[in-house]
Amino acid sequence: MIDQQQVHKVANLARLELTPEEEEQFTTQLGSILDYIQQLNELDVSDVPPTTRAIDVSNVTREDELQPYPDRGSILNSAPEQEGEFFKVPKILNAE
Repeated sequence: MIDQQQVHKVANLARLELTPEEEEQFTTQLGSILDYIQQLNELDVSDVPPTTRAIDVSNVTREDELQPYPDRGSILNSAPEQEGEFFKVPKILNAE
């Protein structure tokens, strides 16, 4: 169980200015949360496989379809630099 003195200490460490009424309210609320966590700790979950989500989630994606752009020249012409049919970009990795 958590008491008002512990709430005051944590609030002080977090640089929070709480009124005595707020400290009392947080003491009650945090106590309820800790009681609930204690109930959860009493459950036997040894046969429950670990999961990352409570429900299955799948990403809805479409197949990639390669399609050439009809006006390739206009894209290349708008590039700051080009080399043949390719964009020319600054080197970002060492040659080593």
